[in-house]
Amino acid sequence: MSAIKTSPTSSSAAAGKAAAWTEEKIPLPGGELLSARIHGRRLDDGATPLVLHFHGGAFVGGSAESGAPVAQLLAQAGSVVVSIDYPLAPAHPFPAAAEVGYSAALWLHRNRRRLGGAEAVVLLAGDEAGGNLAAAVALMARDRQRPPLGGQILLSPMLDPCLGTASLREAELGTRDCPWARGWKSYLAQVADAGHPYAVPAISMRLAQLAPTLVVTARDDPMRDEALAFGAKLRDAGVAVEQAVIESSTGWPLSYAQGAPQPDWPQALRDRLQRFISARRLAPSPGRDSRP
Repeated sequence: MSAIKTSPTSSSAAAGKAAAWTEEKIPLPGGELLSARIHGRRLDDGATPLVLHFHGGAFVGGSAESGAPVAQLLAQAGSVVVSIDYPLAPAHPFPAAAEVGYSAALWLHRNRRRLGGAEAVVLLAGDEAGGNLAAAVALMARDRQRPPLGGQILLSPMLDPCLGTASLREAELGTRDCPWARGWKSYLAQVADAGHPYAVPAISMRLAQLAPTLVVTARDDPMRDEALAFGAKLRDAGVAVEQAVIESSTGWPLSYAQGAPQPDWPQALRDRLQRFISARRLAPSPGRDSRP
């Protein structure tokens, strides 16, 4: 049985409140249990979209705890959010996190009736390295023909191990001091992994038939150029893509984490999330998959 706990975010703590979340243990192949937090609640007027959330942390850090601000924004946008503590590099390099994420997506689809209603759609969402994992799991779900997905939400996705974009250069981070350089090195333990589309979704030559996608970045986001390039590549492959660049100062992707300064970007992001998630709720349900 799930236990109800409370976890304050920087925004809710400022208001003197605590946001409730539910702890869940997701069984994985092999018998291990994956820790997850469930944010949000079922809507009263029909099925509620379900979102599997992957936190940021450059593949080597972060947790469902640190990722709570984004998970709660997704919940406030009208969904039930399952935020997972996926395995981290370097102890668990590619493909560990992606495979665990895929198993969690299958579990969420099997449990959709309990969490969101029989007609609930399943979406993937991730920020920074979590955006990479969300995109990877979307590819895996398409290739393995389950589970059906209603959409994916990529926030400042970490997609380019070459670290050569103009937006990263604008961040004035040298290779030695760049947290994303260290993260990629830890995650891609073998050179060949850099050529695998589940490790680096941006290099995939097969992006057709993916679920509708929301790509969000910011003018001051070091991940901006790789996010926009991936959105354009998805669109060229025939995927329905919504793209947004927030103009205000955000400090993304580092400010996604718990305790980081959050000036005015949460409201702008929440509005984008709400529109996208609401549209997925109203769209025809993707094909059913009753397999275990």
